[in-house]
This record gives sequence, C-alpha cells and structure tokens, in this order.
Amino acid sequence: DKFMCYCKSGGGDLSASISAGEAKVPALGSTIEASEEKLAQSKEDQKQAQADRSAAKDAMAEATAIREKEAASYAAYKAESDTNIAAIAKAVVALEKGMAGFLQTSSARVLQQLAQSNQDLDEVERQELVSFLSGSQGEGYAPSSGEITGILKEMGDTMAKNLADATAEEEAAIKNYEALMAAKTKEVAATTATIEAKTAQIGELGVRIVELKDDLSKTQTSLAEDQEFLKELEKSCSTKTAEWEE
Repeated sequence: DKFMCYCKSGGGDLSASISAGEAKVPALGSTIEASEEKLAQSKEDQKQAQADRSAAKDAMAEATAIREKEAASYAAYKAESDTNIAAIAKAVVALEKGMAGFLQTSSARVLQQLAQSNQDLDEVERQELVSFLSGSQGEGYAPSSGEITGILKEMGDTMAKNLADATAEEEAAIKNYEALMAAKTKEVAATTATIEAKTAQIGELGVRIVELKDDLSKTQTSLAEDQEFLKELEKSCSTKTAEWEE
C-alpha cells in the first residue's frame, strides 16, 4: 500500500518537476540567445565609440597642427609688417622735416628693399621711390612736393590695411579653432563615457551568460534524470500493480 501510495505521489511530484524543467529549458535558451545578441551589439557599440573617439582625437591633433602653423605664419607676417610700417612712418616724418641725412640710415635701406619687392606699387612709383632712396636724385629733395612722401604714406596705409585684414583672419581662425576643439572635447568625453559603459555592460553580460548556460546545463541534466527516474518508477509501479491485482 505504501509503495502504491508513493507511486501516485512520487509520480505526481516527478511529473510536476519534469513539466517545470521542460518549460524552463526553452525559456533559458531564449534568454541566453537574447543576452548573446545584446552582448554582440554592445561589443559593436563599443567598437564604434572607440573609432569615433579616435577620429575626434585625430581631428583635434590635425586642427592643432594647422592652427600652430597658421599662428606662426601670422606672427612672422605681423612682425615684418610692424617693422616696415614703422620704417615708413619714420621716413615720412624725417622727409617732411627735410632731414637730408635720412638716406644714409638703415631705415632708408629697409625701405629701398621693400620698394623693390612691394607688389602694391605700380612700376613708375617703384622706380621713383627706389631712385630716390638709392640717392640717385642727390640730396636736393624738396619735401614740399610731397611726391615721395605720398608714395610712402600710400604704402604704409596699404600695409596697415593688409595687416588689419590678416589680423581679422587670424582672430576668426582662432575662434573657429576654439569652437572646434570645444566640440571635439565634448565628443571625446561622450564617446569615452560610452566606451566605459559598454565595457561594464559587456563584462556583466559575459558573467550572466555563463551563469545562464550553467543553469541550462544543470536543468537539462536534472530533467533527463527525472524523466529516466519517472520511466523506471512507472515501470516498477506497473509491475507492482499487476502483482497486487493477482
């Protein structure tokens, strides 16, 4: 009687355990599959964020190299322009005062070289200025004519305008560079945060998948054991039932 009672209760318990196992196995399988897909996507997101961060850093480095080159070029141009403008101003003052000794000064030689290379002068003005500065006309220059001082003042004004334009371009370039660097710095920070988050997520998912697979393996083993035990129990109970009926 006790055995027959166990056949009923034990068989029922095993059947319930088997039903639970049969439901759990595919559920775990689905969860593992979803987790593995999420892990793959996280790895792809991490890879993309790393590429984006690298691109942003490269853009910053390239922009910095260009900015440094532009700044150096502007600094050289400004230094040269300041020197030339100052020399012209000094020459105008000297000539307007009738300082005959000006042609023997270093400023006169600077202006002579400048006159020969200046692209803003027409050829007639260039020849007049170079001839005067080289002393070909002698020392009898009359400042009242204003011809030479007029040419010099025009040169100085043109140089000052060109320098002002170059300065405006430099300031605009600095502003654009700073805006780019600010944007790229934010991008680097954002992608770094994404990389860190995805790295943590990848680690957590990896551990979770291992745990789920271990749970699945144990559930499958337990299910197989329960199914085998139920089969043996049913066989034994069937035999005992037949003997009892006899």
